[in-house]
Amino acid sequence: MTLENSTPPPDVRYKASGKLRSDFYHSELARLQDELAKLQRWIRTEKLKVVVIFEGRDAAGKGGVIKRITERLSPRVCRVEALGTPTEREKTQWYFQRYVPYLPAGGEMVLFDRSWYNRAGVERVMGFCTDEEYQEFLRSCPEFERMLVRSGIILIKYWFSVSDEEQERRFQARINDPKRRWKLSDMDLESRRRWVEYSKAKDDMFAHTDIKQAPWYVVNADDKKKARLNTISHLLTLIPFEEVEVPPIELPPREDAFAYVRPPLGDQTFIPAKY
Repeated sequence: MTLENSTPPPDVRYKASGKLRSDFYHSELARLQDELAKLQRWIRTEKLKVVVIFEGRDAAGKGGVIKRITERLSPRVCRVEALGTPTEREKTQWYFQRYVPYLPAGGEMVLFDRSWYNRAGVERVMGFCTDEEYQEFLRSCPEFERMLVRSGIILIKYWFSVSDEEQERRFQARINDPKRRWKLSDMDLESRRRWVEYSKAKDDMFAHTDIKQAPWYVVNADDKKKARLNTISHLLTLIPFEEVEVPPIELPPREDAFAYVRPPLGDQTFIPAKY
């Protein structure tokens, strides 16, 4: 008896380091994006209203996941909302009021890159809201989200978790790369200093808002490529959909080219052909 064939073949998906092989990652991403396109057609056909919230540590890779979700979809169906600092007028509104206009109509999916959970995170830790405003948010948020779900909105919430060491590595990469330095704000640096305070704020937020109607789904984001694939594949399981038949498209014949004489090309200014 020999043991020559007792060792299982290597998994073609992974390198020896445990990282995903690039060819597998890109092929799997393309397959999942095809499925997202089918989901998009189903959302549009069935007039579904979908909200996906992306929250988590700074440099946890939320933007990368959002980009991979949206890059093959129509912005008329799937759009990203990333609200900036509230105006003086917005600061006097009911807290959730500024987010309501960005909620989806039938046939739309909205991805919130940060959301109303700013109040439970950065506003709480940095002192941008009062303790009374924070406590009111913890009381109101679950009811607000239950109301959204009752109205027919499919509400999905993702929290991207990244380790202390990996966040440090990504911050250093941003510091040393001029193309990515814009991603590193003063607020990011301050959040790094207040790591423990953010951890406590996240735990308190989960304790109040991890509700049955809209639970939090935690993404292990230390490996960006795995986080992207895992998030997209999980998202596809949360919205049951069927493939919508796409009617064949035929290009119409072009008009007779001799029916119109165009001006000379020399009258136009072309950019230099450097490549």
